[in-house]
Amino acid sequence: MFRLKYPTEQSDPPLSPRETLPTMYDLPSEDPEESGVDQFHDFQPELLWLTFQPVNYRSDYRSDRVFSASDLNLYYDVHHQNWYKRPDWFGVVGVPRLYDGHDLRLSYVIWQEGVSPSLIVELLSPSTEKEDLGENRPEYDNSNNGYGDDINGYADKPPSKWEVYERILRVPYYVVYSPYTDQLRVFVLRGDRYERLILTEPRVWLKELGIGLGLWDGEYKGIHRLWLRFYDADGNWILTDTESASKLAEMEGQRAEYLEQRVENAEQRAEAAEQRAKYLEQRLKELGINP
Repeated sequence: MFRLKYPTEQSDPPLSPRETLPTMYDLPSEDPEESGVDQFHDFQPELLWLTFQPVNYRSDYRSDRVFSASDLNLYYDVHHQNWYKRPDWFGVVGVPRLYDGHDLRLSYVIWQEGVSPSLIVELLSPSTEKEDLGENRPEYDNSNNGYGDDINGYADKPPSKWEVYERILRVPYYVVYSPYTDQLRVFVLRGDRYERLILTEPRVWLKELGIGLGLWDGEYKGIHRLWLRFYDADGNWILTDTESASKLAEMEGQRAEYLEQRVENAEQRAEAAEQRAKYLEQRLKELGINP
């Protein structure tokens, strides 16, 4: 992302609004704790939510036992119940999708749920980049098998995202994607630390979930760009309900065209048969034979 100093001086010819208008990351916020999100941070999690369909590798992981959310408070420490992280998107298997089968969730409380997310995705923005990439975490202390001197918790201030995801929640997969550079980083939990995977292509297979996550070059919300979305074991992108309905309608249209063509061909054959019958009848009359 190119950052300019505002206000900018106008040029001749004028620069485009994209180059002169300030972004939400350039202007100060009324609440420094809430920087807000841009449109990509709205659209991308929605596409992940729509295509997050883990394979039923266990009988209890039905569609009503799969939950995912974006910008939902994730509470992780029963001793500090006001501490939370708010991932751009996270997915969990083995927990009810709704409260009591009908109410939407208002939070995700780990000491009540008892199940950590299987996957967390953070979308880089200028205000969160360092924390998302773990650049502000303390050095890992092998002697204590943890961070810093306190291996039982944090008395003074909440730990960073990276520490929560890696050390406390032990999320198996942590994905960081930059919408500005299209760089995809995937971290997998090995033992007690995250290890960055070396990707030969911009996708990763999530064995425990039976699905993969990768960059798809396509159109969503009327915008053509690279998007994160899930794919199946055959490498096919998992369709949203709208895409499935559109594909079904397309297939039905193709079937209707096929049947229409068959009817047309049958009518042409019938017409040709009728013309041949008339021709034969005429020939018999010419030969003095009454058909």
